[in-house]
Amino acid sequence: MLKITGLQKSYKNFQVLRGLNMTIEKGDVYGFLGPNGCGKTTTMNIICNIISKNEGDIAFENENARIGYLPEAPELYGYMNGFEYLDYIAACCDYENGIKERTQEVLRVTGMYSDAHRKIGGYSRGMNQRIGIAAALYANPDLLILDEPTSALDPEGRAEIMDIISNLASSGSTIILCTHILNDVERVANKIGILRHGVMAVEGTLTDIKRKYGAENAVTVRAKNMSDIKNVTDSIEVIERSEDEYYGDVTFFAKEGVSEGEMFYKIVTALGNAHIVPEGVWFKRMSLEQIYIGINNGQLATHEPAAINMEVIGQ
Repeated sequence: MLKITGLQKSYKNFQVLRGLNMTIEKGDVYGFLGPNGCGKTTTMNIICNIISKNEGDIAFENENARIGYLPEAPELYGYMNGFEYLDYIAACCDYENGIKERTQEVLRVTGMYSDAHRKIGGYSRGMNQRIGIAAALYANPDLLILDEPTSALDPEGRAEIMDIISNLASSGSTIILCTHILNDVERVANKIGILRHGVMAVEGTLTDIKRKYGAENAVTVRAKNMSDIKNVTDSIEVIERSEDEYYGDVTFFAKEGVSEGEMFYKIVTALGNAHIVPEGVWFKRMSLEQIYIGINNGQLATHEPAAINMEVIGQ
């Protein structure tokens, strides 16, 4: 669908993108992550041809690919109502066949049909985002780019936007979702790219990335008397090692080739045979938030070059 290779972009003497590589397949919901200032918005603006690149290649599978873009803070015309604004969008993208029907369709998809008669100037922030998504969807884009679509929304508004994205994903839309709300990414994205220092630090499916950084299958046990637990678990052959946690819990790590499910079963069975009832037994998995923080503070290994020059000499 979209392949970016060696993308570079500088603003005067500061290089924002330093050779970004990025691959998006048709039907992907791509969670595009990274700290402020790392180049996410620059990348999206280059993809949309809003700004120019310095170097690199951006190749779409279809050279006439259509892109729908919702910026973080869309500038809407407050004096128009929703119907008028989308008619204006239709004219901008030269939409000719069935404008009335298409306008009604995108309004229903985004849940804005009943409010489309109202002036946009009276819309809430969540309604602005929804009408913005309707505009981005209008021309049936091959790629939909959403930049912080739930930024500054209350929980209800955020849930409404995420429901729209989930429905679009279920229908096979290809979406780039740029957000700092990692729970939203885990909910809808199938692929993740984490941008750091202007290059792609990590890219892959959510499952693969979690497997990469949570390769050790682990189970945590909590009990009132952990010494009894350890007496039992010392004899479980699938356990490689154990670590004491901050609150007195103990995490057990499986030997290579042993699944967390098998180890969970062995631990629970052994405790049951010893007539020990733990307060809790659960899988210990690294969350996307832990992975993201670990990558950005340098605690987790990435694909990026070891040494990165923060200035562009001679520009």
